[in-house]
Amino acid sequence: MVNHNIQYTNHKQYRTPKTQTKRAKNQDKPYDLEERTLEFAKEIIGLCKKLPKDVINIELVSQLVRAAGSVGANYREANEALSKKDFVHKMKITRKECKESSYWLEILKEANQGFTEEIDNSIRESQELRNIFTSILDKSG
Repeated sequence: MVNHNIQYTNHKQYRTPKTQTKRAKNQDKPYDLEERTLEFAKEIIGLCKKLPKDVINIELVSQLVRAAGSVGANYREANEALSKKDFVHKMKITRKECKESSYWLEILKEANQGFTEEIDNSIRESQELRNIFTSILDKSG
């Protein structure tokens, strides 16, 4: 039986490029993607708690929290994949959830124009995570 873990375990930590924002003190250190995806979900929850509780936001927040939470959950599942095929499948779901998070954030920004800067920061993080997962997938295929 072939141990597929050897082929894709080095994705767990990702070196953050110096050009990326808000993680200045961690630029030269490996950054744990399980922790980063958890922080992304927490940041989304924190943002959503600040938004007005109106009929539009209730639905948008529900969708966004589900998608953002799924990024980390599916990434952790990918780390426990039983085969390379399983790993790739779960990573594709992880990447898809990042894209969906960006979508809900864009709509949320339209509905909450007073929170544009904070929402834009979350959109950037979602896009950065998606780019990282795309790179992992490219190297896994």
